[in-house]
Amino acid sequence: MTERRMPVPPFTAETAAQKVRSAENAWNTREPERIALAYSPESRWRNRSEFVNGREEIVGFLTRKWDRELEYRLIKELWAFNEARIAVRFAYEWHDETGQWFRSYGNENWEFDDDGLMTERHASINDLPIAESERLFHWPQGPRPEEHPGLSALGL
Repeated sequence: MTERRMPVPPFTAETAAQKVRSAENAWNTREPERIALAYSPESRWRNRSEFVNGREEIVGFLTRKWDRELEYRLIKELWAFNEARIAVRFAYEWHDETGQWFRSYGNENWEFDDDGLMTERHASINDLPIAESERLFHWPQGPRPEEHPGLSALGL
């Protein structure tokens, strides 16, 4: 039985935006096992300087990530797309074990198979220390509320 993750390629502006919001919502759950199901079993990632291959490594990577990136909240925005690829820009806020807050900015390039599973993810990310008073992402843990502004509306 083939896994399908809607929407599937070829993408339109509407379905690419749906795919981006679906990914954002999933990552904001911080549930590595659930998130890994959106990727093909042999998915390949480059995240900063780390290379991740397959769902088992994705789960391990995300578990380690959220062990150190506390109170994580993410916003993704569609940048560009074609039939089977999507480019996004994103920002997320989090703090470390000392209470220092960060806003991490980046870009991702995604490629999908015919079933809508991500086969490749290339991420470039920079971390900016911020004061707690500079935080912009204040919703309760979990998916961003529909009425919360996105990156462009926040001037990011």
